[in-house]
Amino acid sequence: MKHKETNELNHNQINSQDYHWRFWLTVPIYPYSKRRTIRQEVVKDTIWTFDQLQGIFYVVVPIRMTVIRLELGGLLVYAPVAPTKQCIRLVQELVAQYGDVKYIILPTISGLEHKSCVGPFARKFPQATVFVAPKQWSFPVDLPLSWLGFPAKRTQVLPADSSQTPFADEFDYAILGDINLRLGQFEEVAFLHKRSQTLLVTDSIVSIPDKPPKIIEQDLYPLLFHARDSATEAIADTQGNRIRGWHRICLFAMYFRSSVLEISSIGKTIADAWRSPNKSAQAYWGLYPFQWKVNWEESFNSLRNDGRLLVAPILQTLILNRAPQETLQWADKIACWNFSRIIPCHFDSAIDTTPQEFRQAFTFLEQNINNTDGLPQADLQTLKNIDALLYKPGIVPPPKIN
Repeated sequence: MKHKETNELNHNQINSQDYHWRFWLTVPIYPYSKRRTIRQEVVKDTIWTFDQLQGIFYVVVPIRMTVIRLELGGLLVYAPVAPTKQCIRLVQELVAQYGDVKYIILPTISGLEHKSCVGPFARKFPQATVFVAPKQWSFPVDLPLSWLGFPAKRTQVLPADSSQTPFADEFDYAILGDINLRLGQFEEVAFLHKRSQTLLVTDSIVSIPDKPPKIIEQDLYPLLFHARDSATEAIADTQGNRIRGWHRICLFAMYFRSSVLEISSIGKTIADAWRSPNKSAQAYWGLYPFQWKVNWEESFNSLRNDGRLLVAPILQTLILNRAPQETLQWADKIACWNFSRIIPCHFDSAIDTTPQEFRQAFTFLEQNINNTDGLPQADLQTLKNIDALLYKPGIVPPPKIN
């Protein structure tokens, strides 16, 4: 699918302050204070996505906001991203053509990277009503939403019945959760835009692209940093290194530590750093403790599986297996809807698909199903070890399905 793209990244024309995000201390994730935005038109004059970067150190992936034009005029915003000057300018271009931002949707209760942007974004559009997923919470102290920056007079909780909203003629939605994890709760609200047959999801579904998304290629350093096989290799920009780095970033992001990744000893890491040609602070002074097995690409190919819809391994092993029946009921409800496209908040965007393919992604929760598309157990082992460390002492509830 081709998208019309707006990419304002000419450093000779745009001051870096246009990318500034002064609330970065709230969620200090890469790229910290400066965030670029790419706008793409998914459905002509109807749907646009706004991509930014997010990550930990150099494990960076897209984070995405979706804007939809309402039939009676105005715009609905699903899962706001950081309202940098560049981002708001791109939204205002749509406002000038199609009318004000009328509704802002926060479709999660646990995604801090989404929640932290809603208050600042809403203040840029004072005429918009903010709708949030039910049972919002904060850690370590559960505070009122107004204390977290949400506009008190304009913020409402999404009702359980989607027909009770002012946008019911154009949208349906289904609420997953809340799933009690003791340390907090998980919840996600999937939105269906009926006219365009487009499903919007937050974290539940992803599709892994083979090549780095365009927003990732706006900052090549993370790709090239991870493309190396050792600290003694120079950081070099080639198309092959961009793709190699992206594949490895995906393995980090999905598994933390897959079965094809080994961690060097402290002694070897320091010795390699001493011999590294990359000793700048940007290169972490040459520290690079990663060793990839020769078959590491097979692990990526198994994860990607030709871009099939995938429930992220972290959700599979740490969250959704606490509520398999509730999750399957949610997936069954969505699978009854009429949609031909999914726009997730992360990784690939505007994925052509079917309700049946969406439902297939959740078969890992069905104990009696032989899921031949399941992820390799060896790659899931680190996440399962983390899970055991949390549920065995009672920090989180035990899984109902392993």
